[in-house]
Amino acid sequence: MTTPHDVREQILATVRRFVQREVMPVAGELEHRNEYPHALVGRLRELGLFGATIPEAYGGLGLDCTTYAMVVEELCRGWMSLSGVLNTHLLLAYLLYTHGTEEQRRRYLPAMARGEHRGALCLTEPEAGSDVQSLRTTAVRDGDWYVLNGSKTFITNARHGTLYAIAAKTDLHAEPPYRGISMFVGEKGAGTRVGRDIDKLGYKGIDTCELTFEDYRLPSTNLIGGTEGRGFSQVMSALEVGRINIAARAVGVAAAAFTHAIDYARHRRTFGKPIAEHQAIQLKLADMATKIEAARLLTYQAAERKDRGARCDLEAGMAKLFASETCLEVAIEAMRVLGGYGYTTAFPIERYYRDAPLLIIGEGTNEIQRLVIARQLLQRYGS
Repeated sequence: MTTPHDVREQILATVRRFVQREVMPVAGELEHRNEYPHALVGRLRELGLFGATIPEAYGGLGLDCTTYAMVVEELCRGWMSLSGVLNTHLLLAYLLYTHGTEEQRRRYLPAMARGEHRGALCLTEPEAGSDVQSLRTTAVRDGDWYVLNGSKTFITNARHGTLYAIAAKTDLHAEPPYRGISMFVGEKGAGTRVGRDIDKLGYKGIDTCELTFEDYRLPSTNLIGGTEGRGFSQVMSALEVGRINIAARAVGVAAAAFTHAIDYARHRRTFGKPIAEHQAIQLKLADMATKIEAARLLTYQAAERKDRGARCDLEAGMAKLFASETCLEVAIEAMRVLGGYGYTTAFPIERYYRDAPLLIIGEGTNEIQRLVIARQLLQRYGS
């Protein structure tokens, strides 16, 4: 269902005020201390954003994907890490309301919408990143239970989350291997162990951890959808949403960097005039603004296609690829506009410069995106 225009505008205005009044004044300090933003996360909960895309029937706001992408963009204008708290949580919610049983939806989604449960997606492993079907975590049936064993890494919300979506092999001999993957939902507790926090170049203030499952027992009713072997297709459909989220993050970070650059260029004077009047700076600003707008439109196109219920791996891949590469380019161009000041912590440009590389890697590297795009194009033009 499409979010009504007036509702969309009201929500975006609320998020924009929150970012301007509460996020921007503290983001730099929290980020440099690498401190988890408990107070800001509490405000996300109060604003109902933990239920952003969860249907109203389960207590959420029921926003469409396009509106959610706009919300993510606004959050990332202030601090990209906040969007990470929501993204992995809402990917778990997406798995449940799209592929879960009705009992699973009613058991978990209302608490997730209230922020009482915070979700994490447990997919990446030390030996399985882009190659999802090579994961080694196993789920062995034991009567009415499954016993999970394995290790995950780069798990957002691992430490502060309470609910996990876990990809595991239920059939080690399936051919092709992806047919042996199943998805489970389980609460943090006995058999789950959060390991070290992974130090990162950017994307600070949010927990990114190693996570181990040791004889972790889950009732069979926690198999998402109730049927083994569907996990790969389930998680791939969720990653379409994840890639739209990454594209929206990239637009938000790039827009923030551009705003600082053009504001600085209008006020910084050299050779008797603002540097914005120098042609070299004007060319940079024109290219930055044009690419940001193109990235935004690609993101909205992918989101709108997802809202129609259509397959959008091609469009989401294009949006993620172009927007993240644009963000990386805009971050360094903004630094060049500011010159030496852009390299200091007096301006947030250096934070954007450190955050941007994550976006070309997360939710599938851009090299993988190019392969996905090419494969879809060959299928489309070969038919």
